[in-house]
Amino acid sequence: MVRSQHPQELTIGKFAAAANVGVETVRFYQRRGLLATPKRIDGTRHYGEADVSRLRFIRQAQTAGFTLEEIRQLLALDSGEDRAAVREMATKRLAELDARMEELQRARSSLQTLVSECAVGKKGPCPILKSFEA
Repeated sequence: MVRSQHPQELTIGKFAAAANVGVETVRFYQRRGLLATPKRIDGTRHYGEADVSRLRFIRQAQTAGFTLEEIRQLLALDSGEDRAAVREMATKRLAELDARMEELQRARSSLQTLVSECAVGKKGPCPILKSFEA
C-alpha cells in the first residue's frame, strides 16, 4: 500500500504500480492532460497520494466505460459540487451500456443458434462460416 510513502516520494514505477497500471499508461494520461507531469527533482519525477487517487479515479471511470474526454469532464466536475452534471453523464453512460448489452445479447443469441446449426453430424457447409461471408 502507498500509505508508507511520504507525500511526493513515489517514482513513476511505484506510482504506476500503486494504481495497477503500467508506466506507459501514466505517460499516456500525462500526454492527454489527465495527469500532471511533475517537475524533476535530482533527475527523477516524484508523485504523491493525490496523484495516486487521481490515477485510480481515471482507471475506475474507464472501467465504467467513460471516454477520456468524459473523464476529463468528470475530473473538472469533481472539483466542484455539480452533482446534476455528474448524474446526467452517468445516466447517459448507463443508457449506452444498456444498449450495448442488448446488442451483445442479440449477437450471443445469433451465435448460439449458428453453433447448434453447425452441430456434429450435420452435412454441408457450416452456417457459422457462411454467416461471416456476407
